[in-house]
Amino acid sequence: MSFIKKEPREMSISKGAKTASKLKRGFGIVEVLVAAAVLGFLYVAVLNLQSGNRESLLRIRGRDGATEVAQNIIDSLKSIGLASLSDEKLTDGSGEIAPIKINGIKRTWKAQPGTIQYDMTVLYDAEVTVSNDSLYKVQVESQYDTVTHMFAKQLDVKVSWKFKNSIQSINVSGVIR
Repeated sequence: MSFIKKEPREMSISKGAKTASKLKRGFGIVEVLVAAAVLGFLYVAVLNLQSGNRESLLRIRGRDGATEVAQNIIDSLKSIGLASLSDEKLTDGSGEIAPIKINGIKRTWKAQPGTIQYDMTVLYDAEVTVSNDSLYKVQVESQYDTVTHMFAKQLDVKVSWKFKNSIQSINVSGVIR
């Protein structure tokens, strides 16, 4: 057996490897411009999404505020009592029960759907229709006297507000005793 001594080969770099190393030095102007354009489109999409979230928040807050306004009106009318809501006190000149109109009710909330905090203000108009006395009136007769008693009133409250060039409204009904 003979041992042949082999010389270590020199590591040679092929031409393809030299070309590949020249290409890996950095990003070209075209890649940078394409990346900037993609990031720009993503930024515009996020801004559009955020404005949609703001409009949804305003719509929800507007509806919540209208419900609060209607409930406050029903509670206020309940606190003044049934006697102040009799047909005699609510009729207009023609004998019809006129609705009670309340305009310019303002609600303001602090809002921060994104990075900017601002106040949201909504103006409400309310119209309260009170049922007539005959629906909730009881008359009891005896040989000595006839007693008439009104035991409840139905209230229909319509609250409306403007939102994006349209009028939104809710109706809330309640009975006060």
